[in-house]
Amino acid sequence: MGHGFSTLFYKEVLRFWKVASQTVGAPVLTALLYLLIFSHVLAGHVQVHGVIYTAFLIPGLVMMSVLQNAFANSSSSLIQSKVTGNIVFVLLPPISYLEFYLAYVLASVVRGLVVGAGVLLATFWFAPLDFAEPWWILVFALMGGAILGSLGVIAGIWADKFDQLAAFQNFLIMPLTFLSGVFYSVHSLPPFWQQVSHWNPVFYMIDGFRHGFFGVSDASPWLSLAVVGSCLAVLTVFTLNLLKRGYKLRA
Repeated sequence: MGHGFSTLFYKEVLRFWKVASQTVGAPVLTALLYLLIFSHVLAGHVQVHGVIYTAFLIPGLVMMSVLQNAFANSSSSLIQSKVTGNIVFVLLPPISYLEFYLAYVLASVVRGLVVGAGVLLATFWFAPLDFAEPWWILVFALMGGAILGSLGVIAGIWADKFDQLAAFQNFLIMPLTFLSGVFYSVHSLPPFWQQVSHWNPVFYMIDGFRHGFFGVSDASPWLSLAVVGSCLAVLTVFTLNLLKRGYKLRA
């Protein structure tokens, strides 16, 4: 990778880090509020896989924060550049479409991991957590962040204005993340909705990530890895094809 990639990656990381109170602090506070509300209502009444509910909830909130912020980083950066017209300064230099893609996606992964680490640190004292198989935690955090970072690139390329991007987030990203088992085990759902949940790729990201903490999950971590890896491969190829064609970026 050349200087173009490293410069664009640095610019994208610096962009969210300079307003860390909004891009990191606010999501951590939101996750804390979810934890306080749900744990207060359900702690002591619910156990999942033999794990107290508060402990079960924390990994789900961490991974949800990783995913949502990875999407927000790449999508918001691209739409802002397009609306203000400064996207031309990114397109003019001799940066390959692969470097362009990697810079935006890896910066999104960095933001997702930073926010996820902040949520984990802020919630760690609420309940005891095990780290039964920590490699699964890292694998699913990295792959999940890359998938949502790629979706953010797609959304940023497709959208021409902020309300289109908001529609993409509100009608696709939010339902996928909230209906993925963050707040519940899918085994608690009726059979029909269990089957529907298994068609949601975010379920496998959350479930595999949670498996790394407790060593138990609703689905095999290897199945989750296969689904998440396939989604990442498909999205990577699709996004690179959009960038190669210059869809909505180059006249």
